[in-house]
Amino acid sequence: MKLLATIFGATLLALTATAQPVLTTLCHFNNTNGANPLGRLVLGKDGSLYGTTVNGGTNGDGIVFKVSPSGSVTTLAALNGATGISPDAGLAQGTNGILYGTANSGGANGYGTAFQVTTNGTLTLLASFGGTNGTSPQADWQFGNDGSLYSTTSRGIAGNGYGTVCKLTTGGALFTLTSFTNGNGAFPNALLARGNDGAFYGVTPYGGRTNLNSGNGYGTIFKVTTNGVLTPLFYFGGTNGNYPNAGLALGSDGFFYGTTEFGGSNNLGMVFKTTTNGVLTTLASFNGNNGEYPVGALIPSGDGAFYGSTFLGGTNDGSGTVFKVTTSGVITLLASFSTTNGAYPKAGVVMGNDGNLYGTTYYGGTFDDGTVFKLTLPAALMLRNLSVSNHIFQATVTGTAAPTVQIQFSTNLPPAWFVLTNLVFTTGTNQFTDVATNSHRFYRAMTQ
Repeated sequence: MKLLATIFGATLLALTATAQPVLTTLCHFNNTNGANPLGRLVLGKDGSLYGTTVNGGTNGDGIVFKVSPSGSVTTLAALNGATGISPDAGLAQGTNGILYGTANSGGANGYGTAFQVTTNGTLTLLASFGGTNGTSPQADWQFGNDGSLYSTTSRGIAGNGYGTVCKLTTGGALFTLTSFTNGNGAFPNALLARGNDGAFYGVTPYGGRTNLNSGNGYGTIFKVTTNGVLTPLFYFGGTNGNYPNAGLALGSDGFFYGTTEFGGSNNLGMVFKTTTNGVLTTLASFNGNNGEYPVGALIPSGDGAFYGSTFLGGTNDGSGTVFKVTTSGVITLLASFSTTNGAYPKAGVVMGNDGNLYGTTYYGGTFDDGTVFKLTLPAALMLRNLSVSNHIFQATVTGTAAPTVQIQFSTNLPPAWFVLTNLVFTTGTNQFTDVATNSHRFYRAMTQ
């Protein structure tokens, strides 16, 4: 949102879209420094980004790594079997600065672990899964209002069942809050989203009453309280998408936004929004060029839209994309991966303190062990080259804009804004004319 100018008489505004996002590879994993990052990055309190790889490192069991603000990538700690094997999930940082994670297997029972790691690389086992507290955790921890961590396991007790919701104190006490039954969802593997009511909202990629007779449905949306009351809110299947594999994201409008890996008009995945009581609206379908099969959680942007990634698709060799989607369902392709700069991003993206996007790819890069990437976003709608002559106002706006830019005007301050026109924003010069004469007006351009 930018205040553009004031002018008397007829006006003309020239808009030029020039800058494009720039994709930079920061690290090529080579097994020694880790391999195959699957969990999302987390922005640390120090401005660095922290993540995990499923494989590689000193013991071959995966690592925890750090990306500095300058873009250098270093290994913080290597898992070793006892502390866990294959950390599928990303990390969560507490107010104490400590990072908390899970490993999909390993530990005392072989069914996975919960661990903590300091930002200087001290790795400590907190708890082992198995027995009575669920198995095979694949989702990030999420902090609750009580300071404890909440997540899910993708399998139930001793490797059986359909998964659990679990709670972990920062001291290492691990509890099972509730179990999935297939009818209310099955095999959860995505980050829980904390709602404004203090409860958590999540998805399961399978289960649900639509297909109970065949064993697994097409997935669910659920709500779970911190004392373990689990309520299914929505059952996927048919035209509303199938198999949600990415966690939900809370928008500034109070809706949760998410994706399904399959379904939509092209069966390549879709974007949806839902209320807290499960009223779902389909927003957009992927078409291959803008991506296929989104499996990483969306993140909100400053203008109310969301950023995300897709596992496949794009305009290069089909190795995945980074995209932006508005709350009205307009998808904009920001970058396409190729095998050389990374392939198959599974974890979504995160925004750094510099306003740019960071993420990982599961494969690709020089050694085909995955990469860490940075996507530099041009400043949105930066005003340049102002000029006024004979009651004609001209300006250039550079940056990454949505396909539609809305021009608004006001006749007073503080402003009450009115829509003048909507422009389809394309590369080149875009113009509008205001026929109002001899009036003092303020103008701004907003992405839609």
